[in-house]
Amino acid sequence: MTLTVLFPVLNEHLRLEKGIDNCVEFVRKNIEIPVKIVIVDNGSDDDTPEIGKRLDAKYPEVTYTRIEERGLGIAFRTGVLAADTDIVGYMDIDLSTDLKYLSKTVELFENDPKLQYVNGSRFSKDSDTRGRKWYRKITSAGLVFLLKHYLGMKATDALCGFTFIRTETAKTLVKQCSKDRGWFYTVELLLRAERSGVSIIDMPVEWVEDYNTTVNVPKTIKNYLKRMVMLKKRFRKEAKEAKANA
Repeated sequence: MTLTVLFPVLNEHLRLEKGIDNCVEFVRKNIEIPVKIVIVDNGSDDDTPEIGKRLDAKYPEVTYTRIEERGLGIAFRTGVLAADTDIVGYMDIDLSTDLKYLSKTVELFENDPKLQYVNGSRFSKDSDTRGRKWYRKITSAGLVFLLKHYLGMKATDALCGFTFIRTETAKTLVKQCSKDRGWFYTVELLLRAERSGVSIIDMPVEWVEDYNTTVNVPKTIKNYLKRMVMLKKRFRKEAKEAKANA
């Protein structure tokens, strides 16, 4: 088994080097299978490219790649389509999800050949989430509530920033998804996996908030709400087409 870990980054010069250093150190000490670490820089205009190239030269496990379009969706999609390992997924460069869950993820895939998708969750009853301010808890919980009750999501979280999938399945899901460039892309990916009957584990994680973030929370929430409505319409249309063709 082989693994690709994607780190989508945008103007992450403050956290990139530390995140990659820690990840490489952890992988070398704790994961026995071959691991590729891919920095996917989606349009940074600070010194992220210079840092990424330096890390690429420093570590044989690390590859820096640059795309000019901004957004987690396009970064994740690009990384998945380029992956040549058995498992592919992404983590946030702030390492809010403890790196030990990389080992746990590998173990889950190795122990269950039928497992296709590991979804990190901050809201499972066994999760340990620390450092979140009350308003961030409310907005995140509210978005999860809407995803469950408006779009029928079964998972306890879709926004953790820790997702790993068997590469063949990931590429199939990418082909089914829209071309959304932003964060909502990974939400759609999870929902389509659920609707397709993909074997998914909702994995509780230890997760620590990092407030040195480039995410615009109000703008992100507004975009999510808009994307939920669009995806609901798309699902209805696809269901009608499937029924007509049955």
